[in-house]
Amino acid sequence: MTENHVTSVVKYLGSLRTEATHMKSGQKIITDAPVDNHGLGQFFSPTDLAATSLASCMMTIMGIAADHHNITLTDVSASVVKVMASNPRRIAKIKITITIGDPLNEKEQMILEKAALNCPVALSLHPDIIQEIHFEYRK
Repeated sequence: MTENHVTSVVKYLGSLRTEATHMKSGQKIITDAPVDNHGLGQFFSPTDLAATSLASCMMTIMGIAADHHNITLTDVSASVVKVMASNPRRIAKIKITITIGDPLNEKEQMILEKAALNCPVALSLHPDIIQEIHFEYRK
């Protein structure tokens, strides 16, 4: 485990916005508070990023599994719905639909689904956050 490398630096920009810089690449992400929490909602909110990170992680791990098992995986997308709770304000549920257009047999589907459901973000989220994951296969 390496803990000495800074992953990102985040600056508060004022007006409920932040700018996060990925130290290795220099890429930046701006966040904004959502409209229902005093912001303008013009960028991803921090909780939007958390929910979106789950989908991104799942698809990344699916790609690793596909490479490892020689599965062609070129047509994959995900839609993400984040459901917030109040008192305390937190993410209550993340609903993700992963759509795969590549022709896959049942064994390949099982390999990819298992990989997705065990991605690091999925395993890192608090167990009170409901992860409702659906896989759709277009043929």
